[in-house]
Amino acid sequence: MADKPDGELDPARSARQSGFQQRLAAGEFAVTAEIGPPRGADTAPVARTATLLRGWVDAVNITDNQGAAVRLSSLAGSIAALRAGVEPIMQLTCRDRNRIALQSELLSAAALGVPNVLVMGGDHPRHGDHADAKPVFDLDSAALLRVATAMRDKGRLMSGAELKPPPTWFLGAVENPPGPPRGDLDLSGPEAAEATAKALHRLAAKIEAGAQFVQTQFVFDVAAFAAWLARVRDLGLAERCYILAGVGPIRSHRALAHLATLPGVVIPEAIADRLAAASADRIRAESEKLCSEIIGQLAELPGVAGVHVMAIGAETAIPAILEQAGLPVRTR
Repeated sequence: MADKPDGELDPARSARQSGFQQRLAAGEFAVTAEIGPPRGADTAPVARTATLLRGWVDAVNITDNQGAAVRLSSLAGSIAALRAGVEPIMQLTCRDRNRIALQSELLSAAALGVPNVLVMGGDHPRHGDHADAKPVFDLDSAALLRVATAMRDKGRLMSGAELKPPPTWFLGAVENPPGPPRGDLDLSGPEAAEATAKALHRLAAKIEAGAQFVQTQFVFDVAAFAAWLARVRDLGLAERCYILAGVGPIRSHRALAHLATLPGVVIPEAIADRLAAASADRIRAESEKLCSEIIGQLAELPGVAGVHVMAIGAETAIPAILEQAGLPVRTR
């Protein structure tokens, strides 16, 4: 498990630390999950899912128009999770807002009691339900992390204007540990080495900008992830930022094929064959068993502070997966 990283809030503000942050700071294995807000003017679906996960996770990510498709806002979903008794991690993408709107959204989240914010670039609109929408990307994720850090620690907007009072958040980012180049399974080759170097530089830049925790892309190849994590530890990055490995069940053979195309997702042949061999009505159960096994393996890796379970549309399976992995129910 990761040591306490630098960049924590100062002791005078420790009472404002989120429960998620406190668990990580105590060196306990943390669990987060993901909730996608609905396509409709109703927070009840978020509240129902949060209630289902209460006691099993330390916090839930509320996605921000995931897949560049219009949904209930991450801020509204975060408030619904709070009211359901589950700590939210509000995702905030750079895709849809300029720096004025981004800073306003951050202030609003703090004022409404949202304790954790995860910053990301966001999928391009061409991939969503409004392909002709104009992308903003006024700031990238590292720049927005610097802005949020300055708002919290210096009480200043980008304009230099003072914030009274300044907000408090536990700040996070995402990362895609590099996989092998397409069509090349040689992780020791020059292309893979270059991809790894770029990913480590990107991670270091986000940590330098203020990321206190990082959630990764899905991990299926634990050995490859462990090799990347060893490099992260060698650079001292795991001592400055908590690393939560992304995991999740696979709902169908079609989903398996899609996941294999995503950047940062490495599915070993043995795992692909195992899931492919499962019948259509058994692949979910087999993938849930696999997910619990992977969680158990990740929990043993030095530098892994927890897992982030991504199972949008299959959240009801999360408690059983965590129980099968041997993770205890949360008592605080």
